[in-house]
Amino acid sequence: MHAVHYVPVRISGRYLVDLPDGDGPFGLLAGFHGYGQTAEDELALLKSIRGQRPWCCCAIEALHHFYGRGGKPGASWMTSRDRQRRIDENIRYTDDVLSHLRQHVPLNETMVLHGFSQGTAMAVRGALLGERSVSGVMLCGGDIPMEFADLQGLNRVHLARGRRDRMYKEHLFERDGSRLREAGVAYEACLFNGAHDAADRYPIEAGSFLDFFV
Repeated sequence: MHAVHYVPVRISGRYLVDLPDGDGPFGLLAGFHGYGQTAEDELALLKSIRGQRPWCCCAIEALHHFYGRGGKPGASWMTSRDRQRRIDENIRYTDDVLSHLRQHVPLNETMVLHGFSQGTAMAVRGALLGERSVSGVMLCGGDIPMEFADLQGLNRVHLARGRRDRMYKEHLFERDGSRLREAGVAYEACLFNGAHDAADRYPIEAGSFLDFFV
């Protein structure tokens, strides 16, 4: 029978930052992209949500890269293999990114985490397992991981789904809303005319959610 060994290695993570006009300090809107996407995809979405609001947008790219359809590079946060190990590594990576960012950008204590599709699990885990507490969490097209019984650390949630989304199905969306209600977490539900995307009125309603923290 073979033995399994693990060797820690040093690799470089990548994140993108877009600053608003002004000198700061700024609130931080940090995001996690979906499966097969890149930090560029998430940054474009964050900027559409921010609009003209004075938030620093930071898109964190997953560490596991691959070629998707048509040879386009993309990335994944994890698979089911070595699941807990990858979760722990991703949280350490996220903490390192946020610490590095704060060394170079004038930020206040307001931080909202955003996740799309596979990135929603990262946003939730970052909020509940990360070093820094969050002001709120925005989830679009993906469900809240079931391993968490206590959701209080999310503080305030924007929960969104496209009406034609075949991946984040209606019963999962309703289950997440029920879990948040039972946990006593304030949340806003957003149903928009779209599929597995962030289309239609989503950026407008998501942007309005940010206004609560101003």
